[in-house]
Amino acid sequence: MWTYGPAATARQKPTRCSYGEPEKTRRRSTALVSPPVEALRQIETWECGFAAAAVVARDGVRARHGDGDRAVGWASVTKLLAAYAGLVAAEEGVLDLDDEAGPPGATVRHLLAHASGLPFEGRGPIGRPGERRIYSNTGIEVYAEHLAERAGMPFGDYLREGVLEPLAIRGELVASPAAGFHGTLADLELFALELLAPRLVAEETLAEATTVQFAGLNGVLPGIGRQEPNDWGLGFELRDGKRPHWTGALNSPRTYGHFGGSGTFLWVDPDRGLALACLTDREFEAWALEAWPALADAVLAETGPPRRL
Repeated sequence: MWTYGPAATARQKPTRCSYGEPEKTRRRSTALVSPPVEALRQIETWECGFAAAAVVARDGVRARHGDGDRAVGWASVTKLLAAYAGLVAAEEGVLDLDDEAGPPGATVRHLLAHASGLPFEGRGPIGRPGERRIYSNTGIEVYAEHLAERAGMPFGDYLREGVLEPLAIRGELVASPAAGFHGTLADLELFALELLAPRLVAEETLAEATTVQFAGLNGVLPGIGRQEPNDWGLGFELRDGKRPHWTGALNSPRTYGHFGGSGTFLWVDPDRGLALACLTDREFEAWALEAWPALADAVLAETGPPRRL
């Protein structure tokens, strides 16, 4: 159970990151101050109409290849932003992760961890809470509805005021909180920087969100196949020992993130102190399971040995 003090919400007191004002944060975090990571040139071979990728470290963008200012749909990478709004809300006392929400017996924690029993799409549960890892867009939408009710404002507004504006992210949620964010690579870089060096939430809160919830649950990782177990945090997919996987063989088991069916992904490897952000316009299919792990391994090999945070 989470315990909170009096809330000074993002609406009452807009968040000001310790690394600077939002616009200064954008300029600083997207400045290319290091030699380019040559591995990023792999995206030129992906046969995409558009592809852009960036390596991000705790102190900013290490390298970028491609157009960082073209906005595209993030698809299910949206879920990371949606979940992060929930972490902000939990710290503000707007909601509790163990609030009852969704099907009988389910909580906000179940919904964010894809353990509520709700199906991929649809409001009728197909399992009991905590029984299986059932990846669910509906679960994220139900969570967002619960947050909106508790906050007394639309979820999109809470996301914008509590997460997007403090981080100087210019994209917007235009549809479902499970898959409806449109933004640029520069936006994704800013979010990656927040995950590497959190300022909107406590490090302990992010650590909880990137730790397995309801350990031991089996399930299907969409587009990849059955995983035993299919570990998940609070909105964040956890690499752990999953095989096959969309990250690389050199990624540590502590790596977390998400990919989207529109050909997008973000992973953060705490042991390396690095994140890899990528947007494309080519839908996720078999090509990605070859290209994305190869890119991850090349980036990690080029950027040096592990560095545990």
